Amino acid sequence: MPKPPKILSSENRFSGRAFGVRVDQIRLADGRETALEIVEHAGSVAIVPLAEGGGIWFVRQYRHAAGRDLLELPAGTLNPGEAPEACAGRELREEIGMRAGRLTALGGFFLAPGYATEYMCVFLAEGLDADPLPADADEELFPELLTKSNVHELLETGAIEDGKTIAALAIAFRRFRG
Repeated sequence: MPKPPKILSSENRFSGRAFGVRVDQIRLADGRETALEIVEHAGSVAIVPLAEGGGIWFVRQYRHAAGRDLLELPAGTLNPGEAPEACAGRELREEIGMRAGRLTALGGFFLAPGYATEYMCVFLAEGLDADPLPADADEELFPELLTKSNVHELLETGAIEDGKTIAALAIAFRRFRG
């Protein structure tokens, strides 16, 4: 098993609304020293909202960093002190205007563990009822309901390009098979 490096120093370089950046000076087990740039993130959730007929709700939104619209599952960042389940419920209402009668934790994953601390928890949302909250000021969202077969086709053709959506669907589809 690899031995964790020794942290020699850690310096915060940037603190923003969505994330921070720190630089850690570390010593590896073999004695070499190096600097690692780490994106600090509070954590996040992705929700697989299952409609009564078995379809799945998505949102389409423009992503400036990608330079185009992406089809994504509803998702969002934890507020300070917010539990992942509470965040999932809030994001569901903000992004597709629905409240879940039942939220089930399905698992989670690190988004980019080579340079970021962000861990995303995945939830299945069932028993959906209309109960919207206003969307975040920096988002323009367009909800879309797709059948599971449409989703499989979009995954197979590469039309879904959002990594968190692909990973969360893999976790959810494993549950659907069971």
